[in-house]
Amino acid sequence: MQSTSPLVEPPGDPSLGARQLARGITATWWYTFSAVVFLELFLVLVWTLEAFASPGDATAPVVVGAGGIVWWLSTAILLWAYRHRVDADPGIPWTRIALPLLIAAAYGALAGFVTDSWLLALMPIAQSVVLLNWPKGVRVRIVVLTTVLLFCLAFIDGARGAMEPGAPGWLPALYAILIPAMSVSSLWWWDVLVTLDRARASESRLAATQERLRVATDVHDLQGHHLQVIALQLELAERLMGLDPDAALEQLQAARVSVDEARQGTRDLATRFRSVPLGDEVANARDLLSAAGLAVEAEIAADADDAPASALGPVIRETTTNVLRHGAGRHARLTLKRVPEGWRYEVANDVDAEAAGEPVGSGLDGVRRRIAEAGGTLEIHDEGGDFAVVVTVPADEGASADRGGSR
Repeated sequence: MQSTSPLVEPPGDPSLGARQLARGITATWWYTFSAVVFLELFLVLVWTLEAFASPGDATAPVVVGAGGIVWWLSTAILLWAYRHRVDADPGIPWTRIALPLLIAAAYGALAGFVTDSWLLALMPIAQSVVLLNWPKGVRVRIVVLTTVLLFCLAFIDGARGAMEPGAPGWLPALYAILIPAMSVSSLWWWDVLVTLDRARASESRLAATQERLRVATDVHDLQGHHLQVIALQLELAERLMGLDPDAALEQLQAARVSVDEARQGTRDLATRFRSVPLGDEVANARDLLSAAGLAVEAEIAADADDAPASALGPVIRETTTNVLRHGAGRHARLTLKRVPEGWRYEVANDVDAEAAGEPVGSGLDGVRRRIAEAGGTLEIHDEGGDFAVVVTVPADEGASADRGGSR
């Protein structure tokens, strides 16, 4: 059955691994966000119940509860500002956070007044302040300072009789004292994840930069030598043109040979960077798919390095990319072995239901043309929920193609 599943992803669409990483980071942020807002909501609920249980102003529970919900919602603005902070410039965006801070101060003043609690008066502004994007090391000192200050105010409230003695009266105070530290600990885990992700990205960029520098150095050394020789030969030919035409012609011919050598050297250099033994290609594909979370079965012939790399290499790279981008992400099977017809490579994976029915992309068409030039065949199967690409290349023709590509 001929397949209609897509094998090439549109340019700019991230791979499955990149999408999974982005989803993991986003999910971690929402866990962090949920932890902070849940702590605040729970604290508002506890203080509201305490206001109901305590004799005094009948409006106290309404102020504490309704005002606490407004303060709770304003915290989302602070968390949004924290999520989109720029570490290179850890300044505080006062235009974004002015309103949440005013709401926290107003809520603390009203709630503290109606409940006669200095602790409740300071707690909202203390919690909002620790959620700001402070420079490195500053936030820890602020958390310690606010925690100590809140503890002192709780002790003063207790001495003044503002809180009922015993566990029920001290429960709201306990949460009010600890909430800045608990919120910052949640944000700390998020900061660790962001730092690790940026370090991994920086390492990848550094590796790519080092590889480009190495290639540039090799090209510079190769071309610099040949160009210097050609320049000397042409200069000598120019000097001999009027004195000895035959000698000048010899120098021009030598310069042409040097040009051919430079061109061949550049071609050999490019081939050296591009050529990877087929056994390594399949092993790299297996490791990449395993790292993406797929259960991979691989069967690689012991003499796989003898397979035609120029014909099968693009197939391995193209199909591996397509498994990551369009597969369902559960399992894959890779096979490279000798057959009577030559060499056979097969890759099979589970099909992504959302991608089913889309047309085959142009990437596989290019691979098909390359395989046809090598005298091989390419087959596509979509059976039983698995998508498979099978390529067969004659051994002799494939080796000839390899030698032809390195000339």
